Amino acid sequence: MTVAQPDVSVIIGAYEAMPYLIECLSSVEAQTIDPERVEVIAVDDGSTDGTGEYLEEFAERAPMHVLVIRQENSGGPSGPRNVGLAKATGRYVFFLDADDRLGPEALERMVGMADRAGTDVVLGKVEGVNRSAPKSMWGKTVERTDVYSSNIKFTLSAQKLFRRELLDRHGMRFDESLFTGEDALFTMEAYLRADGVSVVADHTCYYLVGRDDGKHVTKSGSYTLRFDSARALMRLIAELVPAGARRDQLMIRPFLVTLLPQFGPKYLTDSEEIRRHKFELAKPLMDTYWTEGVAQRLKVHERLRLHLVAEQRPDLLLEVVKFVKAKKQAAALLEKKGRRVYLAYPHFRDRAAGVPDAVYLAEPREARAFPGYREGGVDTLVRRAVRKARRVLTSREVRPAA
Repeated sequence: MTVAQPDVSVIIGAYEAMPYLIECLSSVEAQTIDPERVEVIAVDDGSTDGTGEYLEEFAERAPMHVLVIRQENSGGPSGPRNVGLAKATGRYVFFLDADDRLGPEALERMVGMADRAGTDVVLGKVEGVNRSAPKSMWGKTVERTDVYSSNIKFTLSAQKLFRRELLDRHGMRFDESLFTGEDALFTMEAYLRADGVSVVADHTCYYLVGRDDGKHVTKSGSYTLRFDSARALMRLIAELVPAGARRDQLMIRPFLVTLLPQFGPKYLTDSEEIRRHKFELAKPLMDTYWTEGVAQRLKVHERLRLHLVAEQRPDLLLEVVKFVKAKKQAAALLEKKGRRVYLAYPHFRDRAAGVPDAVYLAEPREARAFPGYREGGVDTLVRRAVRKARRVLTSREVRPAA
């Protein structure tokens, strides 16, 4: 008798996951999708707290097929995910962390969306439990979008539905040399290679659970690992997207989410040696990937800090970080009849510092918050000139012949 191919393989990498694993597996068991359409591949990554034993108990009673693999500890989440992916037979795969849980109907809704829209990746709405979760991409359910037309670049965790054929065709696996940000690399590549991405925003599909014991992987790791993560993601984007506006649009993610926090409030408590090392690690990234197009897409305080990092000016950065940490509002200076708004963060128009005015110039989305700002500027003047030229040409065309 031929066994039908499952619709979805749920891959669970588990390490020291008790007691969170209990609710995680309960959420799998409670899914409304037909159990025969699901397979669970659970990889116990060398746990010593009963995780492996509980997985085996679950396999015996679960209504769907469950494969439990027990192995020596690999040191990170990538190894178990890759082991599970190699065993997966479903049309789709979903990566579920052992301390998180699925929302009711999650698999049914996401598989249904992928089949209906013909897309290769499906994002299900995420909610945080005792921790924060990404929010900007859940405005509405979208059957088909891409990484350029939405905010999905700000959710690069692996907890999404992926078409397995896409992953196999491109030989996609998690980078086991990275100990943080490995899911960002995998998911960004999937976004870029996918034939469409869907967003299920009207139903919570995933609960991101904050652990009370502090063992959650995203809470651990030294600052050097963050630079490794940023470097890998920037390199991937550069390899897959030609230089230009689209690449700049995606580069915002590693600059803003991974690199910039290294020069935030924590920087103030770093030793001089660590501060110096951070600048050394950042230099090749800034030299290679920092562009005017990226800079223009950031808020002034973000752009200013990264500009000072790019220019290797730690002497100026410290005062800016202190100002930002204090949550002060920089004074706004309106010029050109309100069409330009400069935000006077530290070193603004300080000749000794030599930071260009353009670094302090607010883009429209930031400038709109200030009374007196008149949106338009150079673009408006150009449009007026074009309209005037058209009027002149039109009047000549309709002028009667002599």
